[in-house]
Amino acid sequence: MLDLKNPKVAIPIVLFAGLLWSFGPYVVRHIDQPQLVPWQYLFTRGLVIFILLNLYLYFEEGLDFYKNYFKVGISGVLGGIGLGTAMMTFIWSITNTSAAVTLLCLAAMPFITALLGFLFLREKISLTVWVAILVATFGIVVMAFGTGGTNSLPGLVFGLASALGFSVFSVTLRWRKQTPKFTTVAIAGLFCFLFSSVMLILNDSQFLSSSKNEALFATHGTLVCAGLILYSIGSKNIPAADLTLLSLTEVIGGIFWVWLPWLGINEVPATNTIIGGFFIFIAIFYYSMIMQSNRRFIGLN
Repeated sequence: MLDLKNPKVAIPIVLFAGLLWSFGPYVVRHIDQPQLVPWQYLFTRGLVIFILLNLYLYFEEGLDFYKNYFKVGISGVLGGIGLGTAMMTFIWSITNTSAAVTLLCLAAMPFITALLGFLFLREKISLTVWVAILVATFGIVVMAFGTGGTNSLPGLVFGLASALGFSVFSVTLRWRKQTPKFTTVAIAGLFCFLFSSVMLILNDSQFLSSSKNEALFATHGTLVCAGLILYSIGSKNIPAADLTLLSLTEVIGGIFWVWLPWLGINEVPATNTIIGGFFIFIAIFYYSMIMQSNRRFIGLN
């Protein structure tokens, strides 16, 4: 893997990774009737993620890349299932509410991860972090009061479930830090692929959607993999707190692309979403500032 020694080069790489991820909601919005093809979406996206990550590992490590699967252990399996569940609930969230609500729910991941680490890994949470968690929770509650539509509230719930799944993935990596991260993500793709296959068989549905939809499914999977690889290259030279702020490009960009009228969607966030999102951003910014003294470097491998 490319080893960057200069953090000034690593920062734009991580920013670009978040930018790639931010196009996910825009891609989903162009899917024809996405609420009718969630399993086909997960089938193709999961398969693409699994194949691309294994190809990347092959080019990085050679034929011995398969040995990573013998190192995953229970933490890797649980992390893969958690991440796979996050991928599944993401599509149900974004097809039942605005992209802004889904993305802002995902922005709450640092705090959900902190709570899970406190409950299961006995990681201490300082008073200042509790304050950030409460501020973010208030922002989510404000958004919830603005999702009174028939499908909006379930979309919010699925968005929080997706954030929970991503947090489970993060906590399993902390639990056993030697677990191969990319292999765990590949397991998540495989989990989505297998689970959606079972659901498609049980529902007697076709495995593939239209050619347009399949291209969009594969595009989203490719964006995830490309962003993840770039993120892994830059993350080892950037402190964890700084990464929290840099990753906001995914949230901000995702909301912006579906709003920008020139791109054909013009999805304007509701007032409560903007207000609630403001509190979540304040919480994340505050969280990042108080963590500056902890110069931990994290990286995927």
